[in-house]
Amino acid sequence: MALKHYNPTSPARRGLILVDRSALHKGKPVKALTEGKNKTGGRNNKGHVTSRGIAGGHKQRYRIIDFKRRKWDVEGTVERLEYDPNRTAFIALVNYPDGEQAYILAPQRLAPGDKVIAAKKTDVKPGNAMELGQMPVGTIFHNVEMKPGKGGQLARSAGTYAQLVGRDRGMVMVRLNSGEQRYIRAECMGTVGAVSNPDNGNTNLAKAGRNRWLGKRPLTRGVAKNPVDHPHGGGEGRTSGGRHPVTPWGKPTKGARTRNNKSTDNMIIRSRHAKKKR
Repeated sequence: MALKHYNPTSPARRGLILVDRSALHKGKPVKALTEGKNKTGGRNNKGHVTSRGIAGGHKQRYRIIDFKRRKWDVEGTVERLEYDPNRTAFIALVNYPDGEQAYILAPQRLAPGDKVIAAKKTDVKPGNAMELGQMPVGTIFHNVEMKPGKGGQLARSAGTYAQLVGRDRGMVMVRLNSGEQRYIRAECMGTVGAVSNPDNGNTNLAKAGRNRWLGKRPLTRGVAKNPVDHPHGGGEGRTSGGRHPVTPWGKPTKGARTRNNKSTDNMIIRSRHAKKKR
């Protein structure tokens, strides 16, 4: 979908660039496939702020997405594409012959009326889901499982995809958008195609209020604060914040690695950081 550039008829319109969503469904979602969503304002059960920068935002309902795609060998028809406030990608409503409906992540070039199917092996067509071990080398896919039957975890954001680059002893070698290459079990599922809405990263909200509608509060830079409020605060004139950027609680930030779950590190062939070390 294309981008919409607005004329500067007001300060809020100046510089505004949004994704054109005129082709999406304009009504409400299927009620049976949604559930209520409570907002916390970033506070825990004691009322203390535990996640900064969260508050307000437009009221939302959560759309239940079929990340597992385990309705095998049943061809479904795409009824419509919809906007989902909970994710950057668009979603597609699929109708099955037995009357069941499901939401799936909409890949690029998927249109209303298209047929999609999930099977052990099927045609390499956008929206079709199959086992990674059955895909031809070079296939681009998304919604990738890391454990068979768990549901897609990788490549779910707008415009993202993974690529199958090889096979090896019951595993497949996958290249992710970050540049990382890793092994994934061949029985894991993936959906053919790249995720829809690739222009999401090219938008410009143009005013603070649009971020508030998304539930994001403003962020004050540490260097603009006093020393009592932030490690970067204080100093004469304008300062950059020191050699080692830290959070308000002294933890390294801005590039410091925070990955704790190393249980699948033995599956990584080439780290996404490898290109940075050269």
